[in-house]
Amino acid sequence: MKKKQVLVACGAGIATSTIVNKEIEEICKENNIECDIVQIKITEVGSYVDTADLLISTTIVQTEYPFPVINARAFLTGIGLDEVKKEILEQLKK
Repeated sequence: MKKKQVLVACGAGIATSTIVNKEIEEICKENNIECDIVQIKITEVGSYVDTADLLISTTIVQTEYPFPVINARAFLTGIGLDEVKKEILEQLKK
């Protein structure tokens, strides 16, 4: 399985994406999945359309991308967190 490139995005690429980044690292580690996690501002996603495999964002994504987009607000609120983690894991295993 090739190493996945996972974009973790928030408005500024600093605060909330850092929280999500740590969670994604843990999911990958627990499941022996190699991935390259790139923490970015949501406005930078377009620069990765040719290389990214998955976008995990804490902000609303209004643009269509050629890879799956997962809303990660559950990492901040705790609401629906298990479902979001499951969805992320399913995408990483593809």
